[in-house]
Amino acid sequence: MTLLLGLGMVLAFEGLVLALAPRRLEQAMAVFARLSLEARRSIGLGALALGVVLIALARWHIA
Repeated sequence: MTLLLGLGMVLAFEGLVLALAPRRLEQAMAVFARLSLEARRSIGLGALALGVVLIALARWHIA
């Protein structure tokens, strides 16, 4: 159930970005494409770590 909630929240946020600021998203993707592979990997790992920490904090707060 929690997985569905998380997936729904991600899809809602992504949809909101696409609906409200599609040109800004294109600009951000262009900047992202110019980054090196290592920089993109580091950003991805940082986002992964932050996501895991936020999930752990949310679960700790609820329990």
